[in-house]
Amino acid sequence: MLLLSVTHVLLSLAAFVSAAPAGTLSAAVLKSSSTLPSGTLSATAADASPTVPLASDNPNYPLWNDTVDYAPQPIRGPLGANQLGPQNVPIDKQNPDLLAPPTTDAGSILNAKWPFALSHNRLNTGGWARQQNIQELPIATQLAGVDMRLEPGAIRELHWHSADEWAYILKGSTQVTAVDQNGKNFLETLNQGDLWYFPAGIPHSLQATDDDPQGCEFLLVFDSGDFNEDTTFLLTDWLAHVPKEVIAKNFGTDIAAFDGIPGQQLYIFPSNPPPDNATAPSDPQGTVPESFGYRFSQVPATPLAGGTVKIADSRTFKAAKNIAVAEVTVEPGAMRELHWHPTEDEWAFFLEGNARMTMFGAAGNAATFDFQGGDIGYAPSPYGHYVENTGNTTLHYLEIFHTDIFQDISLRQWLALIPPALVKAHLNISDELIDSFNKTKATVVAPDPYLKTF
Repeated sequence: MLLLSVTHVLLSLAAFVSAAPAGTLSAAVLKSSSTLPSGTLSATAADASPTVPLASDNPNYPLWNDTVDYAPQPIRGPLGANQLGPQNVPIDKQNPDLLAPPTTDAGSILNAKWPFALSHNRLNTGGWARQQNIQELPIATQLAGVDMRLEPGAIRELHWHSADEWAYILKGSTQVTAVDQNGKNFLETLNQGDLWYFPAGIPHSLQATDDDPQGCEFLLVFDSGDFNEDTTFLLTDWLAHVPKEVIAKNFGTDIAAFDGIPGQQLYIFPSNPPPDNATAPSDPQGTVPESFGYRFSQVPATPLAGGTVKIADSRTFKAAKNIAVAEVTVEPGAMRELHWHPTEDEWAFFLEGNARMTMFGAAGNAATFDFQGGDIGYAPSPYGHYVENTGNTTLHYLEIFHTDIFQDISLRQWLALIPPALVKAHLNISDELIDSFNKTKATVVAPDPYLKTF
């Protein structure tokens, strides 16, 4: 009877909350629900004799979102108190799980969120670039990112890096060129959602076409957390620091032929848009054996119960030896399932929508972060985590890894493929529930119909 009564209370609470406008769940409601005894709703609690207390059933949903019209407060149930000092309300609205964290958070996890909006921007005639590396996000030791924008015709000048470069085109089209260590060349125009990849040391250039009247913007990811875009090896920077007579000797001409070279780096500069039918110059060595471009936008996504996924790694994008990606969509209320990555950190970039991610770092350490479009998230290997859509629109994001092959381990699949008695001994759950566990990865799981009412 107690179980039915408490269930009725929660169902009434769910009906009340679902009738409220999105993001308006009040602290008073959470306070009333948090008085339920820990473990009350456990179907097996009456028969169990656990060696530790049962996990709490107290709600831990985000208490607001960035659309609310009030100043949120650091209060969850009976915990916390209102702010008396200055408050940065816009940031607090975007980060409910930092200001009023779930009661399941504990211990110490390094900050795992960085918005590109907080990165210093480098402005040039023709475009701009801003970066995130280990200085902005110390937890991100394996990968760094750059957000770059080029107006039509603008060129990210001929250059090379000490790290591998992977790219995803956010908007517009980009013409990319390169020459490899064997003198084989490459030229291709890539579109929104497509990828390119240049190994460390391979010289290349990037130029916006005018297919989109605004030019292009793209995300760059490098396989080193301490990568610095400002230390790129640039053609004009190099020649500005070589005696002009040496340059002339190298090219077999006189010094006057180089009177017009820049005296310092160009980095990003305006030019005429390249033609769509541009081709690479004839090359006696031939073209590169593995294309540096990949038309990821044309790869069909795999439909899932709560979204979609598609993967590009060295099995499909042969040139991408050190960086792999999963492009994921998650429908409202659904989630990227509880999982971890065995050996490589996850560098996530959120394209659109609202999400939260809780990271479990072992030894009782866990922390929850909220994300919007333009944010970077980071989950070290092998931290357990999930990504939940907390908004009313489709969540769209990238999972990027410093590896040649995408890998993850699903919690649900793991528990489905070991002896049921072992699972039951750990979790004190029913045989029927264990039998329902899927033996194949869900990747993205649809919301439970009951939970959708919250």
